[in-house]
Amino acid sequence: MPETQRMPEPRQAAPSPATTPAITSWPGSWRTVAAAMFACGWGGNQFTPLLLMYRRLGGYSTLSVDAFLGAYVVGLVPGLLLAGPVSDRRGRRPVLVAGTVASAVASLVLCFGGQSAWPIYAGRLIIGFAVGIAMSVGSSWVKELSSGAGGGLAARRAALCQTAGFGLGAGVAGVLAQWGPWPMVTPYAVHLLLTVAMPVLLLRVPETRPPLAHATVSVRQLLTALVNDLRVPPPARRRFRLVVLPMAPWVFGAAGLAYAVMPQLVGFRVGDWGLAYATGLTVLTLGTGVAVQPVARWLHGDVGSGEAGNGQAGNGQAGTRMGRAPVAAMAVMLLGAALCAANAVLLSPWLAAVAAAALGAGYGIAVVSGLLEIQRMAGPDDLAGLTGVYYTLAYAGFLLPTVLAGLSSWLSYPVMLAAVAAAALVCLGLVVTGTRVTEPAADSMTTAR
Repeated sequence: MPETQRMPEPRQAAPSPATTPAITSWPGSWRTVAAAMFACGWGGNQFTPLLLMYRRLGGYSTLSVDAFLGAYVVGLVPGLLLAGPVSDRRGRRPVLVAGTVASAVASLVLCFGGQSAWPIYAGRLIIGFAVGIAMSVGSSWVKELSSGAGGGLAARRAALCQTAGFGLGAGVAGVLAQWGPWPMVTPYAVHLLLTVAMPVLLLRVPETRPPLAHATVSVRQLLTALVNDLRVPPPARRRFRLVVLPMAPWVFGAAGLAYAVMPQLVGFRVGDWGLAYATGLTVLTLGTGVAVQPVARWLHGDVGSGEAGNGQAGNGQAGTRMGRAPVAAMAVMLLGAALCAANAVLLSPWLAAVAAAALGAGYGIAVVSGLLEIQRMAGPDDLAGLTGVYYTLAYAGFLLPTVLAGLSSWLSYPVMLAAVAAAALVCLGLVVTGTRVTEPAADSMTTAR
């Protein structure tokens, strides 16, 4: 076994009374932020089980509806990459309030734009931007408001709320579209009602990152500072390349395979129940992801809550377990991808459900372990920025259904999904190597406090 490389402490920014309030005095405040993440996640994923509806009622092609998914990712990336660094400097509250407002606006656009492609693209771009804000800023705010609860628990809270929003949003939207009135309107109206009060509720949450009391800076200086917030600290770069980078795209790549690709492949087998079936696969995938998240926390040893001692990784049993979570995530991802490849030949709705459950388990472990890795690499002044980088990499995988649909004119789905499974095997090998030759960073948020 190669000699383990011990990573030095990541960069840290010294906290000051002006920028780091006593967050231990705000018990329970994280719940409002989590509710906003839940609402934005609901809006982001409610569209997914409706793909078959848009094909049947709207007359859109498979490539078109997969492109609607791609538009969501295009909007998501700037939300993830810009919102985090801006909130590090201007405060979490105003940025997340803007995100929840954008989420409501997106559903309003989609309510009245179902008969034309351009309003759908616009709505999906806006909701992607809103979800990007919620995931990068919301995850960081929950982490900061959960002071004393342990890094593992804070990461699981953020991941649980966003996953629950993704799952319930898809489930409710699918049921309303299958059996409710006005299927192209009602799902979005429900989300609009759910979200409309969130901006007001967020105004009552304590700010953990008040605006920096600095002199006015030039646009160039501001852009330079934002770019710096998106850089992985040098001591953590090797682990980032070998562990986080090969695992992150599979977080939502798994979701895309489970509830975007599989329903379209086997939809002809379920007849008029296609929409309900697609909804069921979505809920199954994300529900499994929620159920296994405590396992991810255990695999990481919940460093930062005292189990590994003083927030240090690599101590005793907990440090040993931390390497298992990314490996376990990728091993389960490989299983799910292999099942999808087999089902591209068999076209069984039941095997698709088994594959969705496996991919959901991989998703649940990967999203939590990835957040924990990032939270230990980042300092308090760039936590949201690096969280945005992680989620950008994770959401890159959601483009997979669009890529497969574009290649389907030249390659069959059995061939393409076999290649996807082979790629999962390669990524598993990289993660195994990375966890053997590097150690996780200490929780810089804990050490900074």
